[in-house]
Amino acid sequence: MNALKTLPKVDKCLTHTLFEGCNATLVMKIARIKIEALRQALLNKEIESFDEEALMHEIKKAYDALFEPSLKPLINATGVILHTNMGRSLISKTLLDRASDVICNYSNLEYNLELGSRGERYEHVSTHLKELLGVEDVLVVNNNASAVFLILNTFAKNQEVVVSRGELVEIGGSFRIPEVMKQSGAILNEVGATNKTKITDYESAINENTAMLMKVHQSNFSIEGFSEAVAYEDLKQLATQNNLLDYYDLGSGYVPKLPYNLGNREHSLSEILTCNPSLISFSGDKLFGSVQAGIIAGCADLIAKLKKNQLLRMLRVDKITLSLLEESIKAYLAEEYEQIPTLWLLFRSVEELAQRALHVKESVGENACEIVESETYMGGGTLPNRRFPTIALHVKGKAMVLERKFRENYVIGRIENDHFLLDFRTILPNVEEKLSEIIKRIVGN
Repeated sequence: MNALKTLPKVDKCLTHTLFEGCNATLVMKIARIKIEALRQALLNKEIESFDEEALMHEIKKAYDALFEPSLKPLINATGVILHTNMGRSLISKTLLDRASDVICNYSNLEYNLELGSRGERYEHVSTHLKELLGVEDVLVVNNNASAVFLILNTFAKNQEVVVSRGELVEIGGSFRIPEVMKQSGAILNEVGATNKTKITDYESAINENTAMLMKVHQSNFSIEGFSEAVAYEDLKQLATQNNLLDYYDLGSGYVPKLPYNLGNREHSLSEILTCNPSLISFSGDKLFGSVQAGIIAGCADLIAKLKKNQLLRMLRVDKITLSLLEESIKAYLAEEYEQIPTLWLLFRSVEELAQRALHVKESVGENACEIVESETYMGGGTLPNRRFPTIALHVKGKAMVLERKFRENYVIGRIENDHFLLDFRTILPNVEEKLSEIIKRIVGN
């Protein structure tokens, strides 16, 4: 029992030099837990003695762990640019610096400088977005699911919305269009078959309780083979003829045309907007390459009605999102595409990736890895089944073991054909030196 008598009092921890400048309340809380655990171990004869200094270091380790950030920067070597589990689009340091003056100071977020009175927060991005998209008005909410919900709740509560069966998608986290629609108060009227929907299906479904014809982009899957879908311009025309709203949930939206031959199913925002849609919505953090947001664009009178919906207060974005989104839009207008990392990564040529991979290979040693050609995907619920050419380093060794070791060093690669690959489609140039050091440390060269 002598060891029990020598257990330090909790207050003694506070006088130890290890805890100078530490939060005393937190130190005491951790100390109580550790000392009590030690007491129980002594009583149960699991141990016979203890080292007081080791106990102090254990308390300090637990204290320091509280201040370790849970979010950590990773090297994405999977090749998937819009990796949903890794935060999707990146924000360039340049745009972050531009936005920091507003983020770190008081601002005119909801203050009209000309009138000296309350202003509207959405005005700060609307001017630039309207110029970029060529639309009457825009509204920004916290994500595209919110945009869908707000639009349906505003214009189709207790009324029918006609949607193709082939477009009743499920997005990440088991959020489904039918469920979002149900929660919004709208009534789903699904038409057509899973693989085929014709304009006559929409036409036959229209009745006195129909409020909207809705098209949903099949953002995370595609139907191949014996299939047919209605073009948005045809849906728009039918809606206009029947005095109904048309709405296109794009899920994702991009400004420039993609640099690869992806067929005729993917259109840029400018191409879609030539149809003069009543409303469209898309995510800010997918192919648009900015922050998480739901961007709604279309007719000014419809946007005005959305702004009057009481739910908007719950769905609004803060000054950080608006500041970063505004800088991204300005980068588009200035054609500074290098400041949109999502596009920058996508547009890199295979030849450039090969040169960068060769540089890393030479720095870690010829025998550690080899350069391989491969294919990858965009990810983030965009461009399903669209493959992009890429270059990767095959790190030699047991794939599963290497995957774990690299992950422990915050490098996330992928396994392909029992080979562990580091894909340069998503490896940023500024981390190549760090990656080389990690490879050398793991493979022992």
